[in-house]
Amino acid sequence: MMIVDKEKCVGCGLCVKDCFPNDIEINGNKAEIKNVRCMKCGHCIAVCPKGAVSTDEYNMEDVKDYNESEFKIESEKLLNFIKFRRTTRQFKDKEVEKEKILKIIEAGRFTQTGTNSQNVSYVVVEDNIELLKELALKNLKTRGEEILKNLNPQTLPFKRYAQMWIKMYNDYKEDSKKNDKLFFNAPALILAVSDSTVNASLASSNMELMTNALGLGTFFSGFFTMAAQGNDEIRDLLGLKGKEEIVTCMVVGYPNVKYVRTVPRRDANISWK
Repeated sequence: MMIVDKEKCVGCGLCVKDCFPNDIEINGNKAEIKNVRCMKCGHCIAVCPKGAVSTDEYNMEDVKDYNESEFKIESEKLLNFIKFRRTTRQFKDKEVEKEKILKIIEAGRFTQTGTNSQNVSYVVVEDNIELLKELALKNLKTRGEEILKNLNPQTLPFKRYAQMWIKMYNDYKEDSKKNDKLFFNAPALILAVSDSTVNASLASSNMELMTNALGLGTFFSGFFTMAAQGNDEIRDLLGLKGKEEIVTCMVVGYPNVKYVRTVPRRDANISWK
């Protein structure tokens, strides 16, 4: 529950104003949290000027006081950083340090979730990456063969993907190292797992930025997430249960390519109402 230290609280009411579910009131010039409608979002902790609010449900060591020199990012630098990021499909034969993987996941852990559900978990694949690759490529090959056997107006747009998946599998079986067109010989995967595609996608976006900030490269493998859907072998290998689904698959490693400029994009399609 959320807890107010009455000795520190000065009854300023800032927590009351910033509490979206209206679960805080001022009694006797002190804040009182009812813990009835509370979403445990932590806004009361963040806004309190006296550090009077805490919780016994999360680790309070996560809480850091704002320091402009450590927290503020210039908007132009942030925008340039976003513009410069590139999808990476060339990786060095080098493992990714555990500390860096944990920092990437930390960026996901602190990403906002609807109603503060915090319902995103993470699976890191390193030791079983070759087995997972085999299972995924086999699944994609089977999907491709089914599409080609049953071509109709609905499946015709997927014909080129079907042919691609079959070729990816056959080439991989011929030379698994040279012809890895699924994970491109990257040393690690980070899977964002959730029953909410929105929450996991938001987390993944921040995780990608952290990946680039750490000098790593990544791309999101949509082919793998597709192969994992409804595949009991893959789900069992990853320990997925119930409604848990792989929303994104980040293929992570040290890039073996150097980019020296940003790239153009279409103009933004904006409607001002």
